[in-house]
Formats: sequence, C-alpha cells, structure tokens
Amino acid sequence: MGSRLHTAEGELNLIRPARPQDVSQILSFIRELAVYEKLEHEVVATEESLRTTLFSDKPAAEVVFIEDNGIPVGFALYFTSYSTFLGKPGLYLEDLYVKPEARGRGYGKKLLAYLAKEVVRRNYGRLEWSVLDWNLPSIEFYESLGAEPLADWIRYRLTEAPLKRLAESV
Repeated sequence: MGSRLHTAEGELNLIRPARPQDVSQILSFIRELAVYEKLEHEVVATEESLRTTLFSDKPAAEVVFIEDNGIPVGFALYFTSYSTFLGKPGLYLEDLYVKPEARGRGYGKKLLAYLAKEVVRRNYGRLEWSVLDWNLPSIEFYESLGAEPLADWIRYRLTEAPLKRLAESV
C-alpha cells in the first residue's frame, strides 16, 4: 500500500512503507543524513538493530520511502508521541532525508504532506520534529510550510553513562 504521485514531468513517485528487506537502504539513508548533519560518529545502528526495532511485533517506529521511478530518493522515520494537553497522540518525525541530487523537486514536501495526512487520518493532534539550529535550508523549508519553532522549549536528552547512572540511582 502506497501513495502514487505524478509530477508535471510525468515521473511516477511512490510513497510506500518500508519492508524488512529495506533495512540496508534505511541504514544507508541514516548514514547519509548523519554525514550531512556532521554526526556520522554517532551512528551505531546496524541492519540487525533496525530489523529488530522497526519490524518486530511491536515496532518502535515506522518508515516510508519516496521513490522516483522505482528508486528510493528519500525517507521519513517517525513514531507515535502523545500530548497530555491535547489528550491525543501525535507523530514525531525523527528523520527526514532526501538525497542531495534529488533535492529541489518537492520530495521533502511530499513526505511531510504524507505524514500530515496520516496525522489527520489517525485523528492525531500534531506533527512535530526537531531541526539543528545551523540548518538554515531546512528551517526555511519548514517555515515555508507554516511550521513554527517552539522558542520557549529546550530539548533535553540522556544517553550512555548519565542515563545508566540515573537508572541505577533508585
């Protein structure tokens, strides 16, 4: 099941859910995104960890690809979040990536529109994501769609040793 989109040039685009046999492509896109974000040193995901976490009985996240004539040119990885204020779930977009040679053709917008449709279809309350503060092309793109930064919020994260210390503190 996918969503077919035709461009003015007649190209056929398909947004489709990822399948277990796509884990190598997912990992490749994750690594490419990490290089773009100057965070490649942080990627420890493996094909096996992706297979386990994305395609188990209780997947931790979902992935869709956008294809150009059958070739994946981008992906979105997202998961369900929850808003206590809205009393509804939402979707949190963890990663959105379009290959550099495919940028400027509307693929990122199509992926976000697909996710917006999913939020509406599921009767969720919102679609959220984070962007690096130096990534002006992405910030301008998101704002052109009507997205607004949450200036009053600071995102925090616990990983590795601090996470383990806190877990062992009680």
